[in-house]
Amino acid sequence: MPNEGHKRIVVALSGASGAPYAKTLLAALGRADMEVHVTISAGFFEVAQCEMEGELSEDRVNLRKWTGVDGDFHYYHYSKTGASIASGSFRTRGMIVAPCSSSTLGCIANGTGKTLVERAADVTLKEGRKLALLLRESPLSAIALENALRLARTGVHIVPPCPAFYVKPKTIDDIVDFSVARVLDLFEIEHKLSTRWGEEG
Repeated sequence: MPNEGHKRIVVALSGASGAPYAKTLLAALGRADMEVHVTISAGFFEVAQCEMEGELSEDRVNLRKWTGVDGDFHYYHYSKTGASIASGSFRTRGMIVAPCSSSTLGCIANGTGKTLVERAADVTLKEGRKLALLLRESPLSAIALENALRLARTGVHIVPPCPAFYVKPKTIDDIVDFSVARVLDLFEIEHKLSTRWGEEG
């Protein structure tokens, strides 16, 4: 992979429950010295207002402050479909959608999205780059399952955040960290969020 894209990653936050996953993921990428390009859907801001008590809003996006990490973050409003992450010539390691709503899943699977979230995912697909979706819906309808299968057959990673009780989580952060760690592993990004099976804690 060319050096110019190896340290870049695109992250989209969409409107499903799971703001803590987004916050933990961005913080981990910032600590990993990645160049993180972020777009956030209108729906996510609504969810974040509920789940994170107003820490992040559409008119107040400061990712360094939100994550507590002085990372290399670049933010693009979801309406800016001409942003760099909407172009295949902008090389990246790939893209993570966390959380991913079933609506966003459907738009990506069918190429029907109109915002930067879906456009960036479409570019990731057409360029053959790695794409991971933290699908945060339950129960899943037959339509959502068909959309997930359609994308999985093209090589997209469908990653429902699931707790692993064998690591004996003691806090909500432990549960969130485990799922985020699995996603970072897919992109071969170093982290210290969770111990691995057979490793000492």
